[in-house]
This record gives sequence, structure tokens and C-alpha cells, in this order.
Amino acid sequence: MENNFIAFIQNKYIYIPFLLWFGIQTFKVIYDLITTHKFNFKRIMGAGGMPSSHSAVVVGLATLIGKYQGVDSPIFAVSLILAFVVMYDAAGVRRAAGKQAKLLNKLIETPGLTTVQVSEKLVEVLGHTPLQVIVGALIGLAVGLIA
Repeated sequence: MENNFIAFIQNKYIYIPFLLWFGIQTFKVIYDLITTHKFNFKRIMGAGGMPSSHSAVVVGLATLIGKYQGVDSPIFAVSLILAFVVMYDAAGVRRAAGKQAKLLNKLIETPGLTTVQVSEKLVEVLGHTPLQVIVGALIGLAVGLIA
């Protein structure tokens, strides 16, 4: 059992993407602290913002797999397709959901427009702009090549 745990935590395909994600999310917390002068711990787990940690993680993982397992391996193909799906989702579906949440929040806050009672606002920062996805992907590519 102990050997499995050690093998797990020493697996570069696990700890490098995790550290990459943690680093980007920590950057977002620090950036928000500097720009807003408020500490927002929710940013460590939250989605959205520059750069896309989701994109960085999946591209970093695909790059590691391509580098060490070969770009002709089936697992590289799976990881590459997964990376494209995640990036498409981040810039497409989740971004659209965030825009809808912003509009719904605005409608609910407009006096006299609706009688809907809401206990909390919808989360508006869900997805990413294409630039945030590209920057995240480039960071993931760089980390995967350097690691």
C-alpha cells in the first residue's frame, strides 16, 4: 500500500499538472489582491480569468505524454483530444453560461421587472476568452516541454 502511494505522488503525469494548476490559481489570487486590494480566496478554486488553468493543465499533460510516451501513442491521442474538448468548453460553453448568468443577474436586480426572489447571485465568471485559453495552453506547453 505504501509503495502505491509513493508511486502515485511521484507520478509526473499527476504532480506536474497539479502544481501547474495550483501555481496559476495562486497567481490569480495574488493578481486580484494587487488589483482590487481585496483578498478573494474563492479565486483559488474558481473558474475563469487570465490565464486558463484548465487549458494549461490539459495541454501540459498532453505535452508530457507526447514527450515521454510518444506522439504516436494512443494515450497521447486521448490526451490531445481531451485538451481540445476542454479548451473548446472553456471558451465556448462555459463562457456563454457566464454571459447568461450576468444577464440574468442584471434582470433580477432591475426594480419592478421581476418578482423572482433570489438568495444569491449567479456566478458570472465561468469561462474564458479565446486569449485566456491560448495563454493557458502556451503555459501548459512550455511547462510540459521543460518538465
